[in-house]
Amino acid sequence: QVHLAESGGGSVQSGGSLTLSCAVSGNLFHRYCLAWFRLAPEKAREDEKGREGVASVCNDGMTTYSDSAEGRFTILKDAAGSSSQLQMDNLHVEDTALYYCAYWPGSLGPSIRLLTSSYKWWGQGTQVTVSE
Repeated sequence: QVHLAESGGGSVQSGGSLTLSCAVSGNLFHRYCLAWFRLAPEKAREDEKGREGVASVCNDGMTTYSDSAEGRFTILKDAAGSSSQLQMDNLHVEDTALYYCAYWPGSLGPSIRLLTSSYKWWGQGTQVTVSE
């Protein structure tokens, strides 16, 4: 069992920056992938189906970003995979969402690293609100 806890959410003005953190605990694995997803307010009813993959990083250090995150967000992790950060710069109003971190105990091909179905354990989420 792996437990994840997000923190660092808050309110920020458009163009600002925010860094989210994810603490990972439990029976960690040598091969793993960590990812950040978000659920926009208009998709709240869809819950897991409405979550959008933002960024992922695996034990090999390879990162994957969504088109909307590329160039603005940076995903980081520690060597053991016990924490991850999502540095978000130049935030837009459209980035407003509930942000989740997720964990898969193994390898993932690049094409599926931003799919919700690829991850086994999830945190409870942290809210990010971007205003004009």
